[in-house]
Amino acid sequence: MNPDLTDHSSRAQLSACYQTALLDDVVPFWLDHGLDPEHGGILTALDRDGTVLDTDKSVWFQGRAGWMFATLFNTVERHAEWLAASRSCVEFSRRHCFAPDGKMYFTVTREGRPLRMRRYVFSESFAAIGCAAFAKAANDARAADDAVKAFAAYLRHSFTPGVMPPKSEPTRPAKAIGPLMIAIGAAQELRANLGDVKVSGRSCTEWIDSSIAEIERDFLKPEHEALLETVAPDGALLDHYDGRTLNPGHALECAWFVLHEGALRQDRRLVQLGATIVDWMWTRGWDPEHGGLLYFTDLRGLPVQEYWHDMKFWWPHAEAIIATLLAWELTREPRFAQRHRLVHDWSFTRFPDPEYGEWYGYLHRDGTVSSRAKGTLWKGPFHLPRMLWYCSRLLTPHPQ
Repeated sequence: MNPDLTDHSSRAQLSACYQTALLDDVVPFWLDHGLDPEHGGILTALDRDGTVLDTDKSVWFQGRAGWMFATLFNTVERHAEWLAASRSCVEFSRRHCFAPDGKMYFTVTREGRPLRMRRYVFSESFAAIGCAAFAKAANDARAADDAVKAFAAYLRHSFTPGVMPPKSEPTRPAKAIGPLMIAIGAAQELRANLGDVKVSGRSCTEWIDSSIAEIERDFLKPEHEALLETVAPDGALLDHYDGRTLNPGHALECAWFVLHEGALRQDRRLVQLGATIVDWMWTRGWDPEHGGLLYFTDLRGLPVQEYWHDMKFWWPHAEAIIATLLAWELTREPRFAQRHRLVHDWSFTRFPDPEYGEWYGYLHRDGTVSSRAKGTLWKGPFHLPRMLWYCSRLLTPHPQ
């Protein structure tokens, strides 16, 4: 389709497109193929037709899927099946995904036996949002408490010096934007579902404020018109592979978190900040030859180290669809509507599988399918259904 965001009937048609894809295609795919009726939780390593490729479970996705299903229950319709799916993920995570010291594993077996512990704590951030949404859906005080504890663990490991093992030698110290960006998104979800609760001495809003401020101060580089992924501790540019590597999809996700906060507060400065990131990182990421978003680019236009740099992954496109649509809604600048049309049309003509449903996750640069897998340890019911849910509601607002 060719969405015209200035036309009421076209907006309604686009909203229906997103909602139909969400409720008639993507969510049923995961309910039919991903849920584990024997051990609980969700399996995400699925073939094109939903056949299970591997039974090891992503701990990330117990939280992410728990959030998605509970959010649908809270905001779309109170379907018992969605609540049960969320409960299954939250309870599997509670039973099996925490190490004795309280840190969460990265992967476990189908039955819940631990396989891998990673140094970072994104599992905790997703457990926090899953528990928060489920707490609201089920009126479950224990889940609310679990959400606060998981977010506190995330904050402690991410921002308390010495708690998380260093990633590199101290020769060239660095920090990444990821923990700050995830803190914004997680705090927004806790606040939406539990209220502006205090976690580790600050309210959710205060964590959002401090994270946005650090991103703007240290990672946003007007002289380069870019949002960096990795910088020195004081925000200085690291003119090496890691410091120059840009992730446009990640930056666009960060942009819409900021835009969303600006919309909630009716804060024009935050809206402008988010729109600026969209402008710069769209230019940095859009492939002028084949269309779609390149996975990595270099700050100086030099060759990128990672060999998958020019592939087209599903999740940056989902984030770009949200970012461009939200930027248009908040600014009414025509370039954002044009970019939304470009990324919507490119994505919806290449990623969806009309035969078996859902989206392919990994395309070559020219948009042809690289892998037929619909799910992996990294791809499951989160980025795509979140985009479909968020955009549908943005185009046809609903009372909370």
